[in-house]
Amino acid sequence: MRRIIGSAFVSLDGVMQAPGGPSEDWTGGFEYGGWLWPLGDNATDSWIGELFDRPYDLLLGRKTYEIFAAYWPYVDAENPIAKGFNAAAKYVLTRGPEQLEWENSHRLPDIAAVAELKKGDGPDLVIQGSSTLYPALLEAGLLDQFTTLTYPLVLGSGKRLFGDGTPPRTLNLVRHEVSPKGTVIARYEPAGDVETGSFAAIEPSEREKARQDRMKRED
Repeated sequence: MRRIIGSAFVSLDGVMQAPGGPSEDWTGGFEYGGWLWPLGDNATDSWIGELFDRPYDLLLGRKTYEIFAAYWPYVDAENPIAKGFNAAAKYVLTRGPEQLEWENSHRLPDIAAVAELKKGDGPDLVIQGSSTLYPALLEAGLLDQFTTLTYPLVLGSGKRLFGDGTPPRTLNLVRHEVSPKGTVIARYEPAGDVETGSFAAIEPSEREKARQDRMKRED
């Protein structure tokens, strides 16, 4: 069985849109494309290199696939990321009719098809970008591991790593590091449902009960 492994560059407020360049993704009027460029350092480069310095296939959403397919085939063939991306199988989760013209690309029509692919033999399936994949993968229990590289800036708006439809889940931190430029690199594995409790050591006062009732009415 394969593993599904995610990796994402995010701001402190969870935005992952268009880290690579100003014209990468204008969706929603996003103005800060290329925000990652000034913040890279050797530590973040090392984590990224580790992710791709082994056999892998790519699991992508349609929009990220389109961005990659319009860029990586045209980069110097000796670039290590380009060489790996071009050689890897590209599995694209999409119901659309668009042609997948990048060599070795394959359409997956739904999350059930992703589950079937995961059951088979082959290298890890690596997600890069593709924020739309995470809610469905978490809901289906298909995500094995993911790494966030959280950079020291806030962007205010834009596509977020865990957007609408993300199910509540607990995570285990399995590895972490802080880079010289302040990027918090953290690797997680899903660990089950969210548990809740209370730090309150006394029964709610009448004032507290009134506050809670008021909040319910305001909702």
